Formats: sequence, structure tokens, C-alpha cells
Amino acid sequence: MLKTMNRTPEKPEARASVLEILAYKPGGASIEGKSEVIKLASNESPLGPSPKAIKAVSAALDHLELYPDGGAEALRGAIGEAHGLDPKLIICGNGSEQLLSLLAQVYAGPGDQVIQSEFGFLIYRIATLAAGADLVVARETNFTTDVVAILGAVSQRTRIVFLANPNNPTGTLIDAEELRQLRRQLPERVLLVIDAAYAEYVEDPAYSDGIDLVNESMATGSDNVVALRTFSKIYGLAALRLGWCYGPPGVIDALNRVRGAFNVSTLAQVAGIAAVGDRDHLASARRHNSEWLPRLTAGLRALGLEVLPSAGNFVLARFPGGADESVAADRFLRDNGIIVRPVAGYGLPEALRITIGSDEQNSALLEVMQGFRSNFE
Repeated sequence: MLKTMNRTPEKPEARASVLEILAYKPGGASIEGKSEVIKLASNESPLGPSPKAIKAVSAALDHLELYPDGGAEALRGAIGEAHGLDPKLIICGNGSEQLLSLLAQVYAGPGDQVIQSEFGFLIYRIATLAAGADLVVARETNFTTDVVAILGAVSQRTRIVFLANPNNPTGTLIDAEELRQLRRQLPERVLLVIDAAYAEYVEDPAYSDGIDLVNESMATGSDNVVALRTFSKIYGLAALRLGWCYGPPGVIDALNRVRGAFNVSTLAQVAGIAAVGDRDHLASARRHNSEWLPRLTAGLRALGLEVLPSAGNFVLARFPGGADESVAADRFLRDNGIIVRPVAGYGLPEALRITIGSDEQNSALLEVMQGFRSNFE
């Protein structure tokens, strides 16, 4: 039998796993023909950033000729002080998305498997395939992460479990005990990545943002849990791209070896320092979300929509007419200058994800949605 020869490409070719990736499509920001829109598509903060962060960025504009602090030492110190953490166990990134990609790059590769839940954040799939690994999807129960299903999906090839808690786009979460069960029953060779982008919004006393599990993993010597956070949501700094990861020394060391030398801009660093220190602005953002999350949920349910119980700054509304009604609702909202997020790409064609906006934006959304439901029915 003749040996199969490796084909020599005639021009540069991307790896096959990369070509399986569907490029991430962010939430819309504009509508053709409309100069002003209400954007409720990307889970951004309606309160915007802290005034102290804006002032810090303005001051830093005078020194754009200088490279950033490559180790983000002052920022890591501010984060550590705010959360009671050792700054040496923190790494900052160009958004938590960059850190997710670095974790996949460092801990998974060809022949390995990465697990995510059924309706997990799309970036997990992109990061996994970009690293050359295989993605395994664990079913959810009632649109909520199922720990038993994740554990049942673990194989000898499993290297990472990506878990968003609360999850995006569903808004659902699992409590601390379920999270602890997952950590205890995972093989120590598997890295548990807890993505807590919406942690600051959660009011459930049984919730864990994952930091305690990182500490438990280090205390037991398994060193196989990391927790991620972002400044893009409650802190209102999405434009500057800033996230951070807390983890065991070995994991943080490995990530530092592969991150860009100046991966966090000076503007992002000074804004992050100011934002994490402005407790009053943070509290205001929490109060606004605490008021409007149940109000928007109740308002949409009163219109006959199924709204999943969300712990974030958004809701997932499912339409009784399925995908046809969801598409029609999205079109109707856009015709009225409102942009929300279709989530067919997550396997939820019957649903729209809607960000908690300002008082005026939320009221406008409910009014337009009422008009749609009256016409559609």
C-alpha cells in the first residue's frame, strides 16, 4: 500500500479547526436611516463609566507617547485591594475575552477536548477551535448549567471546562454548592474556568463568583480553578477592553509568558483603577439594575413572553410564536429605533436578549413591544 503523502499547500493555509469558526458577530449599534437609536444589544451599562474614570483617562491623554505599564502593577494592586486578593495572583487582559483565548491556547491543543454548557458564551467555542482543540457541549436543564451533564462529558482528553455564571445569553446561574460539587468531582488535570462577567449584579446569597473556589483549589494543591471578571459591564468601560483573572501561581505564570508585552493600554489601566475605587458609582449601577430587572421581566411576561430568570443586566425573552415571531419582533423593534440581540447563533432562534437600559429606554422598549404583540396576535 502506498503511503499517503502530506500535501504541500501552494499558498498559506489556515488550520482546518480555524476555518470551522464562525466569526463572532457583536450586537448591532446602528440602524440605517436612523440618526438616534436605543441600543439594548450588548449588555452595556446605562449609567456609563464612573466620572472618576473619565477624569483619569482625560489626564492620561497627555502622555500617549509612553508605553503602558507592562505588568499593570498599579491596576492589579487596586483590584487586589478591592477584592481582598493577592495582586501577584491576578493577570489583566485586553478584555476577559483575551484571557479566555490565552487559557485555551495554554491549556488545550490538538487532540484535547474543552467542555462548555449548551448555551454557553460563543467565545468559548472560538477560543477552543482557535487552539486546535475539540469542543464538547454538555446539555443544560431548563436553560441552566447542569453540573452532572458536564461531569458526564469529561473524558481522558478533557483539559478545560468553560463555565459562565451567570450565563450569557440566558442569565441563569448555579449556586455555590453546585459549583463546589463540580470542582470537587473534576479530575485535577482539568482546569475549571469560571467566567463571572456579571457577578456584580447578582443578589442571590447562595451565589459564588468563583474566587472562593480558586482559594480552595490552591489550599488542596489541585491548582485547577481560575475566576475571570470584566470592566465592560457594570463598570461601563467596554470601549477600553479590560478584564482580569485570579488564579493559582502556576496558571498566572503561564498566562504571563504568552500574553502581549503591553496587552493592556494605559487608558484602560488608569480607568480601571479609578472605576474599581468608586464604590458609590458601583452601588448606583447595582441599584438601577435591581430596580429594572424585575420590572422589565414582569412587563415582558405580562405581554405573553417567557422570560428566563436572569441574574445579570439583561433578560432572555422567548416568543410563543417561535423563530418567526422572534425575527418579526426584532424587525419591528428596529423599525422603531430599538436594537436588541437575536440569539439564533446560540441555538435560541425563538428568543431575543434584551439589555437593561435607562429608565427611558426600558419604558420605550416595553411600549414598542406591547405594540408588536398586539399586532402580531
